[in-house]
Amino acid sequence: MRFGEAEAGVANETVLYDYWRSSASYRVRIALNLSGEAYRSVPVDLLAKAHRAPEHLARNPQGLVPVLDIDGERLTQSLAIIEYLAETRDGTGFLPAHPIDRQRVRALSYAVAMDIHPVCNLGVVAHVMAGADDGEAARREWMQKFIGEGLAAFERMLDHPATGAFCHGDRPTMADLCLVPQVYNARRWDVDLSACPRVVAIDSRCAAIDAFQRAHPDRARP
Repeated sequence: MRFGEAEAGVANETVLYDYWRSSASYRVRIALNLSGEAYRSVPVDLLAKAHRAPEHLARNPQGLVPVLDIDGERLTQSLAIIEYLAETRDGTGFLPAHPIDRQRVRALSYAVAMDIHPVCNLGVVAHVMAGADDGEAARREWMQKFIGEGLAAFERMLDHPATGAFCHGDRPTMADLCLVPQVYNARRWDVDLSACPRVVAIDSRCAAIDAFQRAHPDRARP
């Protein structure tokens, strides 16, 4: 019996273990919706430290979300999950066909997922708060600095002839799936986006798409 069958109790049921405000989970919810993949969501409450419980560590030894049970397998790491969907579901468009275009989409995706997101993650920010006299003020300053600087650099990366209505061309790719949750975080922490007009415009176009709407944290909150 494979992972999805063992825990969900339904053969080959697609199950997403996620947290409603997790950027990485948000990316995967968008990807599942865009690919037309039906799935069941199982909340993992990060604030209650459910990700550190033995039950979740058995799913992912890193103690992270998301975890996706799909096709009888168990997958972790949001970008690896999105690439799996790109390779196994027809017509997603998450990764372009040409190698240089794929490289650009990956570079944009990594700029968010590997450079902005990790330094703003729950564990890092909790450590920053613990060492500050005013933890809440330190958290807000930290978020504004690193999200703001990261998205400003992303805006400059969008100054490229391959940028279209979306980050690369005229349909959402993996880059847009990474950008939208980060813009959500930027607004949550009152990051000044006035210097990022392309970012804001792309986020607005994505917000008009049903698959993005259904993945939004306000819709995913338990």
